[in-house]
Amino acid sequence: MSDPYNPFEKEYGLTRGALELIDIYRFGVSIATKSDLITRDIDVLKAIKKHSPVLVKLTITTASDILGKKIEPNVAESSRRFSAIKKLSDNGIFSGILLMPVLPFLEDNEDNISGIIRLAYENGAKFIYPAFGVTLRLNQREWYYKKLDEHFPTLRQRYINQFGNAYECRSPKAKALSQLFQKECDRLGLLYKMEDIIKGYKQGYGDNQCSLF
Repeated sequence: MSDPYNPFEKEYGLTRGALELIDIYRFGVSIATKSDLITRDIDVLKAIKKHSPVLVKLTITTASDILGKKIEPNVAESSRRFSAIKKLSDNGIFSGILLMPVLPFLEDNEDNISGIIRLAYENGAKFIYPAFGVTLRLNQREWYYKKLDEHFPTLRQRYINQFGNAYECRSPKAKALSQLFQKECDRLGLLYKMEDIIKGYKQGYGDNQCSLF
């Protein structure tokens, strides 16, 4: 699995070429990315939108660029991704946030979740789809713990104590954060249930479109 807007895309334009073919053959498209480079292709996305649903999901898990540079050093800062959502939304593209993974003991706090919701709303996001935790396979766990040792040296033992060798490492605060999340999203009119997001991006295209989420 690879981000369609990986570092090579700016030079080679393979994703843009794929979008142009999608438009020619009149398909819809769903895109998940961590890159603001997607705004380069707004013209093609708008062309596709004329005949088929378009859904864009920007992964954002921290409202802080400082923390983001530590946990995601090779991708666009969160502020740039929020700006990308603003540009997409201003051009009529149904866009929102994948709030996952929310890293336990790093991102699973009320200030971070509330900050993401506020910035999502201010930048025109239509939805936020969350998962309050992270999954760790064996090799992933070894690599992840190595990075924790580099940047957050007190957390390895905390993970071991809390999760052991579990694949699903759900935040201990998941229930409380979910309640806060739903309350704030309801207040601001942001979608967060899968069925509502699907209904939202397909609105106006009839009932014969396949789900691309």
